[in-house]
Amino acid sequence: MATLILVRHGRSTANTSGVLAGRTPGVALDERGTAQAAALPGRLARVPLAAVVSSPLQRCRETVRPLLDARPGLPLHVEDRINECDYGDWSGRKLAELMDEPLMKVVQAHASAAAFPGGESMRAMQARAVDAVHDWNARIEAGHGEDAAYVMCTHGDIVKALVADALGLHLDLFQRIQADPCSVTAIRYTPLRPFLLRLGDTGDLDALAPHESADGGGAAEVGGGAGAP
Repeated sequence: MATLILVRHGRSTANTSGVLAGRTPGVALDERGTAQAAALPGRLARVPLAAVVSSPLQRCRETVRPLLDARPGLPLHVEDRINECDYGDWSGRKLAELMDEPLMKVVQAHASAAAFPGGESMRAMQARAVDAVHDWNARIEAGHGEDAAYVMCTHGDIVKALVADALGLHLDLFQRIQADPCSVTAIRYTPLRPFLLRLGDTGDLDALAPHESADGGGAAEVGGGAGAP
């Protein structure tokens, strides 16, 4: 099946101000985030891409814009199911202030029991994102073949929840996973199991390009194939 290249959006104005942005409109990339987004096309230059799928929020759209500009004709699809978690009444509040909320301990240690006041549960967030990935895997493979790769630009908690699912980890363990701004996480899906190829990568991504086989032809799978070291 397809290779999913997860990109967390670049650093945002909310990241630098210590605010839990959630779905608050108007949260843009800051200067560093803009530079991170500008570097993304070069990092992925050798990786053939079938499509870009993005969260509807501004910071994700800004992150993938340089990649789309560098590859005219690469289609962009907006997917609501990979939107940021709906933090409800917590949206727009300072993270330092939220640390005093009893629910924050639940979010950190028992995420499967956490539901945000006026928002959604973390279980629901993971379920919708996993459904979106499986649907897009099937769509990409049907249109571009089983060796195709595509970019999905989303948010930190979504990335961590998808990695936990791919590794067979309980959602309660997902806070042990790190996804920095504009980091790349690559997951190769197969009929039997997913393989984590990259986690939170902020550097060179040439190894995700198809390898050359011994006879000079292209390898069958992106990233060296499922199970490759």
